[in-house]
Amino acid sequence: MNRISTQLDLKHVRVYPVRTRSSIAKIDDILVLPDTDPAPLSEETNRHLDECVKRVRRARARDATVSLIYGAHLVKNGAGLIVQQLLAQGWVNHLATNGAGTIHDWEFAYFGQSTESVRDNVATGCFGTWDETGKYQNMAVLVGNLCGAGYGESLGRMIQEDQICVPSADDLRRQIQELPADPRTPARADLLQSLIEHQLPDGVWSVPHVRKDSSILRAAIEFDVPLTVHPGIGYDIIATHPMYQGGALGRASAVDFARFGQAVENLEDGVVLSVGSAIMGPQVFEKSVSCVNNLRLQHGRPVLSGHYICVVDLQDGGGWDWTVGEPPATNPAYYLRFCKSYSRMGGQMQYLCCDNLLFLHHLYHRLCK
Repeated sequence: MNRISTQLDLKHVRVYPVRTRSSIAKIDDILVLPDTDPAPLSEETNRHLDECVKRVRRARARDATVSLIYGAHLVKNGAGLIVQQLLAQGWVNHLATNGAGTIHDWEFAYFGQSTESVRDNVATGCFGTWDETGKYQNMAVLVGNLCGAGYGESLGRMIQEDQICVPSADDLRRQIQELPADPRTPARADLLQSLIEHQLPDGVWSVPHVRKDSSILRAAIEFDVPLTVHPGIGYDIIATHPMYQGGALGRASAVDFARFGQAVENLEDGVVLSVGSAIMGPQVFEKSVSCVNNLRLQHGRPVLSGHYICVVDLQDGGGWDWTVGEPPATNPAYYLRFCKSYSRMGGQMQYLCCDNLLFLHHLYHRLCK
C-alpha cells in the first residue's frame, strides 16, 4: 500500500453528549456585568486607553470601521455582555474571531457551560468529541452555505432562532440535477452527503439555547453587525466530529474573509482593536489590507491610511517600543507576530500589555461617559 495515501478514518470517532462532560467554566460564574466597576489600570495604560477612546469616537463620528478582533479567552473571561453593549451603542461595527471563539460562545449559549481539561481528556480520547457541539455547529454552517451565509452569521442565526431548517434530501437532489452549474450546487452536494452518510432527518431541528443572552454571535445578528470567523482546519474541537466537513467550513469562512475585507476597506481614519488574538488577527488583517490596497490601486485610489491599531495582550511586547517601528531580526521581540504584523500595516499602532477583559471593560465605561 502507498503510505502517502493512507489516512486516519475520522468517521469512526466516538462522540459523547456534551452534558456528560466535566466543564470547567459556568456562564453564571464568569459573566461580567458591563456597569460594574472594573479594577484600576496603571497610569501608562490609562494614558494609552484615553487615546484609544478618542480614536474610536472620531472613527464612529466619521462612520469609519471600528473592528474588534478577539480571541477565545475574551469569551471565556466573561466579556460577552460588554461586547454586546459596544454593539448596541454603535461603538463597534465589525467583529472577528477564530473558531474557538465561536465554540465557547455557542456552548455557553446552549447549556451555560464550556471549557474542559485538555490534558485529562486527550489522554482518554474524548477531548473535543462532544456530539451537540460538533453536530449543531457543522449543520448550521452546512445549511448556511445554501444561501451564501458566512460562518459567523450561520451560527448566530441558529442561536437567535433556536433552530436549523434542514431541507430534504429529495429537494437537494432535484436542485443539483436541475442546476448543476449553479454556484450553490457544491453546498447542496455537501449537505446531501451529510444527510445520507449520517442518516440525518430533514425539517426543523429544534436547538434551544438556554443562555443565548450571553452570546456575542447572537448579538451580532440582533444589531446587524458582521461577525466574521477565521478558523483553521484541525484547529477546533468540531473537527473531531464525524460530521465535520472542511470544505463546508472553508466555504463559510471564505465569505467571512471577504466581509472582513469590506470592513478594512472602510478603515480610513478607523480603529482596529485586536484584543487577545495573537495569530489569527494579525494574519488575516495583513492579507485583507493587501487585498484592499490591490483593488484601490487598480482604480487609481490611494492605499489605506490614517487608521489606528490598538493591540492588547498579556505578553510584555518584548521590551520594545513599537511606536518607533519594528526591531531587528536579532531581537527576540521581532518574533512577536501580534506586534510585528500590525506594525507593518500602515497607520499607527499602539501595544498595550493588559488583561483583555479589563481593557474592554474600561473602554466601555469611558465611551459611555
